This record gives sequence, C-alpha cells and structure tokens, in this order.
Amino acid sequence: MISEELQEIIDEAEINMDEATAYFKKELSHVRAGKANPALLEGIKVEYYGSQTPLQQLANVSAPEARLLVVQPYDKSSMEDIEKAIMSAGLGLNPNNDGERILIPLPVLTEERRKELVKHSKDIAEKAKISIRNTRRDANDAIKKKVESESLSEDSKYEAEDEVQSLTDKYTAKVDELLEKKEKEIMTV
Repeated sequence: MISEELQEIIDEAEINMDEATAYFKKELSHVRAGKANPALLEGIKVEYYGSQTPLQQLANVSAPEARLLVVQPYDKSSMEDIEKAIMSAGLGLNPNNDGERILIPLPVLTEERRKELVKHSKDIAEKAKISIRNTRRDANDAIKKKVESESLSEDSKYEAEDEVQSLTDKYTAKVDELLEKKEKEIMTV
C-alpha cells in the first residue's frame, strides 16, 4: 500500500506526463499531412491594431476541399495583415486574396517533403518523451527524499517507483502511438 504522501507525488507525475502528451498532440496537429486541416493555421498570430491577435479571433478558417483552406476575415480591412501572417508562419503556404476571402491552396507534398515532415514529427515526439522521462526522474527524486525524511519503508519506495515507471511506460507508448498514426497520415498519398 502506497502512503498518501507518495501517492501525491505519483499523481503529480501523472498530471505532468499527461500535459506533455497533450502538448505533443497539439504540436502534431500543426504538422501538415496530405489533407487540408484548419488546425494547420492554429497558433498563427496576426498584427491587428497594434497587438498580436490569434487568427481564429479574426477569421473563420475552413477546409471545403481536400487541398484548400479558406480564411474568411470578419473584418475585411485585416486581410493583408492575415495574408502576411500566414506567409511568414513558415508553413510554406501561399495565400491568395480574392477581395472577399483568402484562399490557400495546399501543394501536393513531394516524397522528400513527406520524409522531412516525418522527421520533424519524430523530433517533436522525442521532446515529449524527454519531458516524460524528466518527470519520472523528478518524481523518483521526490519519492527518495520523502522516504528518507518520513522514514518510510524501502518497500514503499520501490512500490512508488514502480508505479511511476508504469506511468512512464504508458505515456511513452501513447506518444509512440500518436506518432505512428501521424506518420501514416503524412506518408499516405
């Protein structure tokens, strides 16, 4: 039976590992696969009346076709600023302004570009795994300190460390599963 103090450390570790996995999932949504997805433009900030404003607050983003994103600004005067922000976001997109809305055709991904995107996805996955392992290390250090200061049994220490390790394995597997799914999505022509 794990003591309440050690369980708190384990619960905190699980929250941190879950956050790392959620962040990884969010970052993956910004990696472009074959089909148009409005999530691709999430995180783009537009210079609007002197402040950096999220694109989603200035326009409606939709994907009416597999290779087309449409950005419908709520305020037509912000069109040029939105265009500039999309071009400078480093996504390799070329928006076209037709006076009413911004059309963003997505070019077909070359084999080379697909491989780059898979490599980029793997880099993001590795960062998520490092975060998970750092959480494990911090939790294990906290467990050791708690066992020494509260003079708890060695068995409770090992039991708590095993619990942290099983959480680490669970969240690392989750990251691998998400990465595998994204790789398939990217490599599907």
